[in-house]
Amino acid sequence: MKAMILAAGVGSRLDPLTRAIPKPMVPIVNRPVMEHLVNLLKKHGFNEIMVNLYYLGDQIKDYFSDGSRWGVRIHYSEEEQLWGDAGSVKRCEAFFDDTFLVIGGDDLTDLDLTRLIRFHKEKKSLCTIALSLVEDPSEYGIALLNERGRITRFLEKPKGEMIFSNAANIGIYVLEPEALELIPKGKPYGFGANLLPLLIERKLPLYGFLTSSYWKDVGNLKTYQQAHWDALAGRVNLQMPYPERRKYVWMGDGVEIAKDAEVGYPVLIGSGTRIESGARVLENCVLGENCVVEKGAVVQESILWDSAVVMRDTMLVRCVVGHGCKVKSNVAIFDGVIVDANPRR
Repeated sequence: MKAMILAAGVGSRLDPLTRAIPKPMVPIVNRPVMEHLVNLLKKHGFNEIMVNLYYLGDQIKDYFSDGSRWGVRIHYSEEEQLWGDAGSVKRCEAFFDDTFLVIGGDDLTDLDLTRLIRFHKEKKSLCTIALSLVEDPSEYGIALLNERGRITRFLEKPKGEMIFSNAANIGIYVLEPEALELIPKGKPYGFGANLLPLLIERKLPLYGFLTSSYWKDVGNLKTYQQAHWDALAGRVNLQMPYPERRKYVWMGDGVEIAKDAEVGYPVLIGSGTRIESGARVLENCVLGENCVVEKGAVVQESILWDSAVVMRDTMLVRCVVGHGCKVKSNVAIFDGVIVDANPRR
């Protein structure tokens, strides 16, 4: 089966983390969020994957290459401008010759894609969208379903009295190739803004698949941090990169922990990381590979990217520290993002 991962976006809501890295490459438990998606697609029988690229796309291409490391074949559609989600799929029309799936490159989910495809085929749908019940529908497209699951009304990012449902579009679509005939060539076009309302207007079969599976768009700092805590708590079914050395502590190879250092749980520690004497790595921490937590430092509910250093007697709480950053000694930082001020492009 074939699928498309939408990976072209700029990721402005995750700034400054995305100044030097595209959003699909942002790490979740030390692996790019898109890698978790590739694993999910492979698990459900999708072995041919198209990825569209725009912002810092070479990093995605260099990391995933042809996909053989994950047992899939990855193809790339390089864009000279942003075409919208549906417009980007339209540009790859020749790639799709049967029922296919589209998913956002910054989504973290364990959705049962096999069930979703089966539902789509049973309904003889032209387009099926995955829906999740949310507290604040104003940030999403919302759908109204009839008793058979067919979508009778859809509205993108409604406000106030316009909110008629809390069933939100989570940006995972199953489509028949014929649906692409409705998308105009050579112009930006959106699923929520354009295609879905058109399907309803023309009374074409559009269905909604309600799911309670885990899903999070890691597009802003709050959801990015929450996705880590959810992964550590087992709320999302994903492949951890290291073995669980003791309960709720996952650790790579070559980790050095001083005898009088404290490691709480749940915690994930990357290969080659060093935790020095008197340092404390407390609950809900993810430390990248080759990090250093120096003598007397305290790290709590924080995410360190690869090669980050927390210098001696420093306290970090609910922080994200970018690749290779050094956090200077004798400071306490709460709810901060620490990145290189001049990231290399």
